[in-house]
Amino acid sequence: LGKCLLSPIVLAAYAYNRSLSELGPGGRSEDEPGVLCQLFAFLMAFFGLAPTLLLLAMALECWLSLGHPYFYRRHLTRRLGITLGPAAAGLCALFCALPLLGFGVPMQYCPGTWCFIRMAGGGPRQLGFPVLYASLMGLLVLAIGACNVSSMRHLYGMARRQPRRGTPAAAAPRMEELDHLVLLGLMTVLFTVCSLPLIVRAYMGAFASDFNENADLSALRFLSVNSIVDPWVFIIFRTSVFRTFLRRVCRSLN
Repeated sequence: LGKCLLSPIVLAAYAYNRSLSELGPGGRSEDEPGVLCQLFAFLMAFFGLAPTLLLLAMALECWLSLGHPYFYRRHLTRRLGITLGPAAAGLCALFCALPLLGFGVPMQYCPGTWCFIRMAGGGPRQLGFPVLYASLMGLLVLAIGACNVSSMRHLYGMARRQPRRGTPAAAAPRMEELDHLVLLGLMTVLFTVCSLPLIVRAYMGAFASDFNENADLSALRFLSVNSIVDPWVFIIFRTSVFRTFLRRVCRSLN
């Protein structure tokens, strides 16, 4: 949904060879970016935070189902899962709308085809939101990493308890747990690496006054890479050829 909403705006800017502030109606003052730029900054912030919150819900579910199955079976219902998505999206929308209300400043970045929250320069009112945004992202990354590491530990323990020798049917559960273990590890590392640059840039801009648009652009690209590469990692890893290769490597190591 984020790609479908944001990509047409960028393509229109390139097609007309104009910046986002020039494409949309102007702001309330000369220094304020246009309405289209403000909308773009809101969508960028929202679709950076909302999927992260949903990833945390998925990581918590995985951890509870593996480590606390009786609690999971008793308290986590389908109705809770259905209401969790809209509730997370609503909270993220309210939080990301704060710059539109004056707490934080949307800013157009070079070359004029993308907008985000200003991460350097200005007073506490302008830089308070990016620090809060980065802090929240950092807490979510830590929580997701902790849940996934705990889930990986449970998967590893389950795999070790499976018989190492015997019929192929007896060894199948162990290899399936190892498949999930490696996939979860890869996605955790990818998510952490892609999220950290934005967190670092927000803190550097607020406390070190390091205004560097190229570095900010690289941080936003890293954040976008996660949503692009993550599905491909899952798709490629679940193919029979890759899983057969992984199992041969595991047997060789054993």
